[in-house]
Amino acid sequence: MSEIYDKNYDAIVIGAGHAGVEACLALSRMGLKTLVVTLSLNAISFMPCNPSIGGTSKGHLVREIDALGGQMGISTDKNALQLRMLNLGKGSAVQSLRAQADKTAYHLYMKHVLEEEENLTVLQGEVAEVLTEGGKVCGIKTTLGQVFYCKAIVVATGVYLNANIIIGDWTQKVGPNGFARATELTNSLLKLGIPTRRFKTGTPARIDKKSIDFSKMEIQNGDKDLYPFSFMTDGFIENKEPCYLTYTTKETRDIIMANIHRSPLYNGSIHSIGPRYCPSIEDKIMRFQDKERHQIFVEPESAFSNEMYIQGMSSSMPFDVQIQMYHSVIGLEHCKFMRFAYAIEYDCIDSLALNSSLMVKGVDGLFLAGQINGSSGYEEAAAQGILAGINAGQYVKGEEQVVLTRDSSYLGVLVDDLVTKGTNEPYRMMTARAEHRLILRQENADLRLTPIGRKVGLVKDDRWERYLNKVEQIKGLKELLKKSISPKLYGPLFESLNESIPSNGLTYEAMLKRSSINAKDIYNFFEDFKSYDLRYLEEVTTDIKYAGYLDKEENIISNNKKLENKLLPKDIDYSKILGLRIEARQKLDKIKPLNLGQASRISGVSPADITVLLVYLSKKQ
Repeated sequence: MSEIYDKNYDAIVIGAGHAGVEACLALSRMGLKTLVVTLSLNAISFMPCNPSIGGTSKGHLVREIDALGGQMGISTDKNALQLRMLNLGKGSAVQSLRAQADKTAYHLYMKHVLEEEENLTVLQGEVAEVLTEGGKVCGIKTTLGQVFYCKAIVVATGVYLNANIIIGDWTQKVGPNGFARATELTNSLLKLGIPTRRFKTGTPARIDKKSIDFSKMEIQNGDKDLYPFSFMTDGFIENKEPCYLTYTTKETRDIIMANIHRSPLYNGSIHSIGPRYCPSIEDKIMRFQDKERHQIFVEPESAFSNEMYIQGMSSSMPFDVQIQMYHSVIGLEHCKFMRFAYAIEYDCIDSLALNSSLMVKGVDGLFLAGQINGSSGYEEAAAQGILAGINAGQYVKGEEQVVLTRDSSYLGVLVDDLVTKGTNEPYRMMTARAEHRLILRQENADLRLTPIGRKVGLVKDDRWERYLNKVEQIKGLKELLKKSISPKLYGPLFESLNESIPSNGLTYEAMLKRSSINAKDIYNFFEDFKSYDLRYLEEVTTDIKYAGYLDKEENIISNNKKLENKLLPKDIDYSKILGLRIEARQKLDKIKPLNLGQASRISGVSPADITVLLVYLSKKQ
């Protein structure tokens, strides 16, 4: 009987979206017997909204997931239709890789990865209850009545909890894309003392490719010779499909304004909070009524489908208004709808209920990851998923939790924002949120995070060997760059770049400090570099060109660590600390920061309050 219905696992993951997949893979690859329960096997790693991975700041998260030993980068490289580097005209700190992904192929590939993973069992079902005993999780119960026992649980239910799809005055009680929703788990979380709220997101219509006039649009091809997302992927990714840029018109604006009373967002039908940085088209029109037009991107969903994703046209308008709106867009005058745009409301939690390891305060062994924590986006979800999976594994093994700092990763910024500041709207990662973004670049994610992945057992030997090879190459390059070259040897290069030729010798490093000389110039001209990887030279070159700024960042980080290193006792009673303001006492007691650094970032805690805590700690010591 046990072979048919195994009831005992080390860890259980609820949900197999982008967060759940990374969590269950992390747990199983750490050697733990893991069960993942999903509402539908057809929704594993499904992309209910845009068919892309990466983008501004999100590309950083994908690289960080990969550096820790995660799956998203590898799967994206395998199933990409196109790669582009965003913000190429800006500094390297804000440049972000973005892939147009084949969402059908991506789902099937990820499903197969899960099915083939050792230590992992995949089950379709709905979890009704999280079981606890003595303040610790001990298992789950499904709506069928099945009970499974475990030591740790990761809840990664995405937007499926009590989800409603809304199109005009029509509402359906289903999850994204018509998949079944989860109806019972919210009550179980509430019984555990976890506060919930309602958020909203939305998605545009899908249009039949054959009905689009692409001749009126601007083609957007992928960039050539871009390094892929995963440090484990060799070579470059082939660009297979183009995207297109078009615009709304004055007619679009007039149609929306004439029908705004029919919009659920404006007539009171929707009360939940939507994402500030991904507004619906009606919201954009109403907020920016003076704008004559808005950019619209037309993107392929899959090589196996004619569905085209109309980015920038999210809406919850009635279907007849949607038809008018879309037909007013340049190139979509005769477009045929395959799926209408919709808004979706769902339950999520107040992320202040979590600590920095993504474990629920007061319920040992219960971790939450992804959109249930109030975030938005596949990448934000997957990043939380791998961290929750790692920490659930550490919890089961009785080992120290992994807490990523704001100066270590975008993932550290994401989690710190959620658990320290909270969010009153779907949280989206942006480069502007990362104060140390010059240090947290895409290309050095492995140098920052792969040793952590190795320490917890997630980074295997093949990845670790690549990491060590990179470390050795960078060490060798830094030594080589100190070599002095005579004007006779570097003169022809300088002449070709219209650079003045000094009379004295120059080191390679000194050459690279010149704004007109880049890593590729040096690499192609001098034989000394042929045994090295160009991408590593480019990485070292960035450090050289931004050396002054990087030194300032390191000094700031060093000063900040003085606060981060001052730990606050878990059992501290803030109500008894004289000098703390009432608001500060309430906020500190609710969030229970790990250290003074985290305390200083809590809204409502002033510098004066931090000084009081410093005095308190010094007296305690």
